[in-house]
Amino acid sequence: MFNLSQNEKKYLYITNYSSDEESLCKMEIKYLFDKPLNDKYLFSNIHINPSRSPFIKKCISMVYVGDAMERIIEQINNDKLTSNKYKVVYINAPHENIGFHEGRRIEFEIGFSILGECEMKKPENIFGITKIGNTWIFGKCESNTSEWLQRNKKPFSYSNALKVNVCRALVNIAVGNNLSCSVVDPCCGIGTVLIEAISMGINIKGYEINSLIGENAKTNLRYFGYEDVITIGDMNNIQNKYDVAIVDLPYGIFTQITADEQLAIMDSTRRIASKMVIVTFEDMKEQIKSVGFHIDDRCSVSKGTFKRYIYICS
Repeated sequence: MFNLSQNEKKYLYITNYSSDEESLCKMEIKYLFDKPLNDKYLFSNIHINPSRSPFIKKCISMVYVGDAMERIIEQINNDKLTSNKYKVVYINAPHENIGFHEGRRIEFEIGFSILGECEMKKPENIFGITKIGNTWIFGKCESNTSEWLQRNKKPFSYSNALKVNVCRALVNIAVGNNLSCSVVDPCCGIGTVLIEAISMGINIKGYEINSLIGENAKTNLRYFGYEDVITIGDMNNIQNKYDVAIVDLPYGIFTQITADEQLAIMDSTRRIASKMVIVTFEDMKEQIKSVGFHIDDRCSVSKGTFKRYIYICS
């Protein structure tokens, strides 16, 4: 059974990811929770709204833990747990798919033990019950709203652009839990990283040297009702300093850019930011090191036949 220690774990997170994005998900979790994700679930004392992440699906604020469902019911009865307009949901944890009918039976038995009025359609309180190994866990349940999915459709988009969920994860890797840090996207393209950062309330600025692409990015920001934070111009002219830069490095297949120009982008990023999260189409660790960055971490993400490398540098 999962042991609650003196510094008891308060939250259980259930994640999900595709094989192409496993490395990215694990990196995001590491920077959000300061610990590795060894399975598709995680115990933590840190509370993160699951909607911040494209990979966290559920968060249970743990109230009762037991080695059998009956132990959970005993604790509910002993505490005379009361709630109005509540609903109980069984959550299939990784490796624990019990089937539809058994899940509904568990929901009924747990729900029947709670004092108050049950509300199935529009509950004000949702309780989650799940089983990790031999341990049953019950508590308040938060679900990922996945509102970022609505931003897959925008006025301007390009086939080579990073997917919305990847951009969201990159922002989380860049800032961790320091939502007040200053962020810059010096090659912002159509603005997907900017949009995801702004949706999380993060202070971010964008720069785009191509005026047509920059205007399209501004249109995308307006479409979602966000403030224009884009400067159309050369990032080499940036004078401000930022805590972290997120760089989707332009690549020769899609953009007319030389290896020297790529190196210049990294060199300028070193000047304007203390930390860099950079996405490349090839292994560029030697180039990154050559401009004075130290590579702290790395992961990868695939999109079709393309593999992108992600480096976290300081």
